[in-house]
Amino acid sequence: MEINGQKIMVEGKILRVAKPHRNPQDEWFDDVDDPEMLIADLRNSKRSPDILTFWQRLPDTKPKYPYAMELDSIAALPLRSYSYWWEKQIDRKARNKARKAEKKGVIVRPAMLDDRFIEGIISIFNETPIRQGRRYLHYGKDFETEKREFSRFSFREEIFGAYLDDELVGFIMLCNAGNYLFLGQIISKIAHRDLAPNNALLAKAVERCVEQGFPYLVYAYWLDDALGDFKRSNGFQKFDLPRYFVPLTKKGKVALSLGLHRLSPFGLHRGWKRAVPKQIRDLLKRVRARWYDLRCRLGHECTSS
Repeated sequence: MEINGQKIMVEGKILRVAKPHRNPQDEWFDDVDDPEMLIADLRNSKRSPDILTFWQRLPDTKPKYPYAMELDSIAALPLRSYSYWWEKQIDRKARNKARKAEKKGVIVRPAMLDDRFIEGIISIFNETPIRQGRRYLHYGKDFETEKREFSRFSFREEIFGAYLDDELVGFIMLCNAGNYLFLGQIISKIAHRDLAPNNALLAKAVERCVEQGFPYLVYAYWLDDALGDFKRSNGFQKFDLPRYFVPLTKKGKVALSLGLHRLSPFGLHRGWKRAVPKQIRDLLKRVRARWYDLRCRLGHECTSS
């Protein structure tokens, strides 16, 4: 829906939850400057959503508004200088991996989103249908689909490729989010994992962040899995940001009081981790990984990252 020229994303059929953005990624880049006006406009709209949710972006970690609130944990790397990160923030194992990548001939350089680069990222995406124990969404997509999807945000992205000779073995996308530099995607070929291209790419991200004067490099949400280990080893820290939930209808007020907003598509995406103990989450992840691995092996040979 659209309110006064602003795109509003609404999820859910029974309980309709609104976010003041065109797509989920946008909340990393945009602030809600006047929530009271937005709330009034939504309540007066022809078909009002039941709940509005929005958050405060880094560096605003202290709650500013009186609405119902939960905390979303993100991974951010506070930066003073590249040398300080290299000597004080990154751990020894990650530092050695970055050095190894350089010694083994991995070169990180700026890349353009041209046809050759799209072909290179498709070769990375199609290496395996399973990554991090789950189905990989980009596996099997054709050239035109990938080009269209990655071109949508090219206006705010800076791309770097990790190359071994002329072969693209990994890439990273960095986005100017105003308050910080946002790491949109980092991925590399499993076949060259021993060369640690992701560590070389992350080092380039830190370098660019410092060069552009950003105080933080943000890498999405704080996690407790293998990707979370990668973030922690490279100096990322946990920052808790206030996320607000504002009832817009009577149904929304009742649902919020009963915690039913966590059962909306948005809530299930972010809220199930709060409701399920870590031991059970870890068990479910292992079961999921084995299930996808079994399906993969029954269909064809593949490698899971």
